[in-house]
Amino acid sequence: MSEESNPVSRLAIGIDLGTTHCVLAVLQPSDEDQPATPEVFAIPQLVRPGVLEASPQLPSFLYLPHETELPESDRQLPWGDPAGALSGRIARHLGNQTPGRLVSSAKSWLGHAGIDCKQAFLPLEHPEDVSAVSPYEATVAYLSHLREAWNHSHPDQPLETQDVVVTVPASFDPAARDLTSEAARQTGLQNLSLLEEPQAAFYSWINACGDQWREQVSVGDRVLVIDVGGGTTDLSLIAVEEAEGNLHLRRIAVGNHILLGGDNMDLALAYRINQKLADEGKTLQPWQ
Repeated sequence: MSEESNPVSRLAIGIDLGTTHCVLAVLQPSDEDQPATPEVFAIPQLVRPGVLEASPQLPSFLYLPHETELPESDRQLPWGDPAGALSGRIARHLGNQTPGRLVSSAKSWLGHAGIDCKQAFLPLEHPEDVSAVSPYEATVAYLSHLREAWNHSHPDQPLETQDVVVTVPASFDPAARDLTSEAARQTGLQNLSLLEEPQAAFYSWINACGDQWREQVSVGDRVLVIDVGGGTTDLSLIAVEEAEGNLHLRRIAVGNHILLGGDNMDLALAYRINQKLADEGKTLQPWQ
């Protein structure tokens, strides 16, 4: 039986498609006597022009360089042609110098009601010579980088043939979920499931506790999971119930989409510091 037709032989891949960072972890098949432990994949990426390193996180930034800005040798990745749009740490680095060419927080736009997420409008207020991209295209770019990086390191276990779980905010509406699924499938990920991020955190807590989790909750309890991410704060309420004599967990509520996360907090602090410096007679440049 081939690996593709035998689901037991496939790997379990988890992708945290974050607003500020993406992470890929893998779970190897194992038997009950030797429980498997997930391993975080070190993602090869450019960190400076021409400098390649592997990191457990791929920053969710996309840099759109001018056609004459960087030679091909400085944009070369090990798995293909020189990159046009640059993702990861190099994007964040170059974007600090030229913010008008930097796409960030694309995931937040996917959950923004009333926005056509396939319309190319990022970066916001970009210069005329920048070919803008859509939030959807940015999402495809991050997933494509993860797929190419994984396949280059694991040519005998391509990501397209594995079982892949992609996390999404619990507050994502059906349209945002569909866009995430469509972006993943455009990169070739067909064996795909979506998992709400607070539920993923709760499953991790249960796994860490083992059977002891049942001793920490009782029927009638409510467990509030608070996930403060890079771009959103996600709330999920889980009820502890009884079913046929056993404890049963049921998600009963989620918070509305709250665009309050790490990058928003950073921005609020930046404005506060800017005002404090202004009161002292000091002026920062807009990019700062």
